[in-house]
Amino acid sequence: MDHFMELLETRRTYRRFEQREISQDIIDDILTAARLASSAANRQPLTYIVIKEPDKVAGVFAHTKWAGALPPEQGQPKEEERPVLFIAVVENLAVNPDCDTDAGLAIGNMTLAAWNRGVGSCIIGACNKPALAEMFGLTQSQALHTVVAFGYPSHASRVVDMEDPTQFKYYLDEKRDYCVPKRRLSDVVRYL
Repeated sequence: MDHFMELLETRRTYRRFEQREISQDIIDDILTAARLASSAANRQPLTYIVIKEPDKVAGVFAHTKWAGALPPEQGQPKEEERPVLFIAVVENLAVNPDCDTDAGLAIGNMTLAAWNRGVGSCIIGACNKPALAEMFGLTQSQALHTVVAFGYPSHASRVVDMEDPTQFKYYLDEKRDYCVPKRRLSDVVRYL
């Protein structure tokens, strides 16, 4: 179990990536992890679209926004730092029109499975969903929930203790590594 807790602590958001292809067996692990996620009433309303061809990845990237807490010159990946894979999480509204919890569980599984194989991720809700929905050929009964970017990280990302509850924004240190303030356990838990 120690490995699992380490996996949870180190599975952070990564926004700069090596330009190295992710193998199909790792992609299959990521998708299997999503498929195995719990689902309300076991309705399983989610499907996934894999975007891995470089020109299509670039097309999706053009519709995404990165690192809202940082100025664009610090948070936006440069061309040689962009992800090499996107997986779109699609909701089937006819099966369940309210499946945010299902999506969150699936995305959590996906990003942990990826990180278990050394692949970092960035969950992107800040994107042009209408343009991407059209690009993906979604129907009226489908909605794009999120796109998740994947790649081998070219930077570190670590948790730091939050000293001031009003200072929650992540930041870059002198090496351009991400520092992610988290509240202490004693600040978020109350026993009755």
